[in-house]
Amino acid sequence: MKVGFLYAFGSNEQFFHDDPDYTYTAKIFKGQAFYNLGNWKSLNFELIVQPQVQFLEHQLLNSFYVTPDQENYIIKIDEFTKKKNMNLYALEFGFSASKQLMSKLDVQASVSLGFSYIDTNTERLPEGFTFIENFALGLNYEIFNDQFLYVGSHIGHVSNLNFQKPNDGYNLLGFQVGYSFSIK
Repeated sequence: MKVGFLYAFGSNEQFFHDDPDYTYTAKIFKGQAFYNLGNWKSLNFELIVQPQVQFLEHQLLNSFYVTPDQENYIIKIDEFTKKKNMNLYALEFGFSASKQLMSKLDVQASVSLGFSYIDTNTERLPEGFTFIENFALGLNYEIFNDQFLYVGSHIGHVSNLNFQKPNDGYNLLGFQVGYSFSIK
């Protein structure tokens, strides 16, 4: 088992997903607990439990995104086109696979899902319960005995699975850096 922490930064304004309707950036702080699930062939599998807080900035850029068929749409346009600072609190569960490249270097891919709460209404999501999904790919380097530095990239999504309207959600692409150490 290992424990650690991870810092991630992401934005929707990336080369493959630059949505002109809105801006969205996230600064993400995660605690991490890694549980070894075993090995298969040359792959090592882990479960990663990640409580986290995300500090978000969001602004609707396209006022026509809010349409006249919505109740109080003029008020909503005024509210939603202002820059917002929001927070998201989550518990995320990841499944990772890693492969050793050299004696102290591993490549790691992970897929994770989690439950979260967002504290602000926007045109894309209401305040309340949401889900988060992430895919990450990076490198783990053993910097000291049983201490690891992780550098990677991630793609993330936040939405509420249509439990409430709206449910357009947010997408981002970002970078991650983390530190972990083994507990024996």
